[in-house]
Formats: sequence, structure tokens, C-alpha cells
Amino acid sequence: MKLGKPRRSTVEALVFLTLLILVFGLLGHRMGGGNMLKTVMNTAHDLLLNTVFYLMGITVLTGALSKLMAEFGVVSLLERFLRPLMKPLYNLPGVAALGALMTFLSDNPAIIALSKDKQFSSYFKKYQLLSLTNFGTAFGMGFVVIITMIGYGQLSGALVGLFGAFCGSVISTRIMQRSCLKAYPDLDTPVQDKLTEDVKVEEKEDEDPSQKGYFMRFLNAILDGGKNGVELGLQIIPGVLIITTAVIMLTFGAGPSGVYDGSSSQGVPVLPWLAEKIHWVFEWLFGFRQMELIAFPMTALGAVGAALGLLPTFNAAGILDGNAIAVFTAIGMCWSGFLSTHTAMLDSLGYRKVISKAIGAHAVAGLCAGIIAHFLYLLVSLI
Repeated sequence: MKLGKPRRSTVEALVFLTLLILVFGLLGHRMGGGNMLKTVMNTAHDLLLNTVFYLMGITVLTGALSKLMAEFGVVSLLERFLRPLMKPLYNLPGVAALGALMTFLSDNPAIIALSKDKQFSSYFKKYQLLSLTNFGTAFGMGFVVIITMIGYGQLSGALVGLFGAFCGSVISTRIMQRSCLKAYPDLDTPVQDKLTEDVKVEEKEDEDPSQKGYFMRFLNAILDGGKNGVELGLQIIPGVLIITTAVIMLTFGAGPSGVYDGSSSQGVPVLPWLAEKIHWVFEWLFGFRQMELIAFPMTALGAVGAALGLLPTFNAAGILDGNAIAVFTAIGMCWSGFLSTHTAMLDSLGYRKVISKAIGAHAVAGLCAGIIAHFLYLLVSLI
């Protein structure tokens, strides 16, 4: 019995080293060892400067905005008016609609800035609060995605895709809640149980907010909310850099020059190659007749912004039709880089144990969103 644990540790170490050497060996063989290492570092550096700091800017601004809305009663107002809609669709309190609006106008981490707010989170049970990760992500960068798609002259396709993303958000949120409750029944308790003491402290400090004056309340809210946003921006750095770098290196090729030179966002397109093997599935479910289109959903797993950058190439090749726009909008909004942000978002909430459930639920929901958009677009085209 005593030898069992060391032996198991040895086996795990050998298996891990074998897989590590196999993955990096294959990438290094294709790209060149030096180029591969340079690409890893350059990609991570590029993500840090152009993605992480951008997301930190979002969390600071949305953190301040959410604190303002809580301070001046918008949160309570939304709860009262939207409860009839949110409860039957998402099994969430009406105030959760604020999270959808903020992620739609910005990006996924905006929902975490809200969930960290004690007044906002007091409306939720623990499993509902965790499902906000899936709920908010389904609307991430939605405004940018919709406007970009409409720019290609496909308004109907973009609207159909928006409906598909909405359906995907319901599916993802419901699956996440169900799987969390099944695995961890203790999550069916109010969040406020955990926050009661903190809330009481805040109530004592803000015993009579009206005495502070509107300007001081405004100033304190934006500064406190912005400070929370900075902390959240720092917390998402590991997940974004590590996971997104891996996704990019397994999705993209050598770049426009066709030569590996160590630049960022290069790699070996393993994921598109695997998708090519079952092209008939994508053709039937999404209506993709050209397998190059698979690159969009594959890239959207890591970053929908990067996926949008593929559209000019598709348009120049003449393969960007209304159906593709509908499917891209649905999948792009619903997934919106969830593979690179779900881990960091749930880690910041302190619930790493449900990361796999959140990722699994959202992967299924994104596929369902694309399928719904495809068949709905076919129906609309017949009218």
C-alpha cells in the first residue's frame, strides 16, 4: 500500500513528460525548435499587451459602471422589472440582465466585475452566480460582432445569428446550473450567507448614503469599482496567456509568408486538420461547403476578435454568404473566446472545481447556437 502512491506518481510523471515531449516535439519539428520557442514568447507577449490590458481596461470601466448602478438603485430596478423574463428562461434573478447588457457592449470579464459586487451577488444562489460565467460569455463582444457582420451587407444573417446566440445562452446557462447542482448540491444556498458580515460592514459604513451627497457617492463608486476592476484584470492574466497561446498555436499556420520565422500567432493548424476529417458533419450541421470556414469557430474558441479578422479573407475568396454570417454570428457571440476566459473567470470566483463543467456546457451550447442559426437561416431564405 505504501508503494502505491510513489508508483502512481512515477507513472503520472512519465506520461506527462511523454505527452509534453510529443506535443512540443511535433510542433518543433514542423516550425523549427527556435522558431517555436520564439512564437510562444511573442504570442504571449502580444496577448499581454493587446488582449490582457484591453480586458483590464474593460474590467476597470465596467467595474466602475456596475458600482454606480448598484449605488444609485439601478440594480434593484432591473431586478423588479426583468424578474418575469429571466427566471423562466435562465433560472436567474432579473438583475442578471445587467450582466448580459454589459458583456454585449464590452467583453466576457464584465460579468465577473458584477458578480464580485456584494450587492449584486446577494440576489443569487451560489450555483446561479457560477452560471453567470456561461450566461455572460454567451453575449461577449456581441455589439462588435453584430456591427462587423452587418458591415458585410448581411443584416438578416446577423439577426438570425443573434437569435441563435440567444438560444445558446439559455442552453449553456441551464446545463451549467444542472451539472453544478448534480455534482455539488451544497451550491444550492444563497450567496449572501457567505457575504452577510461584509454586507453588514458596508451597511454601517454607508448607513445614510444621502448624507454624503451625490458627487461623493458618485466619486466613491467609480473609484471603488475601478479598483476592483484592476484586481480582476490581474487575475485573468494566467488563463489568457497560457490557454490562448496554446489554442492559437494549434489553429493557425505559418502566416501570409508561408515561412516560420518566430512571429506571434503562428503555429501548426492541427484543429482545422482534424475538422477536415469529418467535413460532412460541418456541412450538414452548419452548411459549410468550404472547409476553410471551420477556421472561424475554431479561432472563436480562443478569441472572437481574432476570428473576426478572418472575415476579409473569406470575403475576398467569395465564400462569405448569408448562411456563414448567421452561423459565425451565433457561434462567435456564444463562444466568444470562452476557452481562454472561462478558466480565469471561475478561478477569480474561487471555484476551479466547476471549470470543466462550465467549459463542457458552453461547448455544447455554441454548437447548438450554430446549428439553430443555420436551419433558421434556411427557413428565412425560403420565405
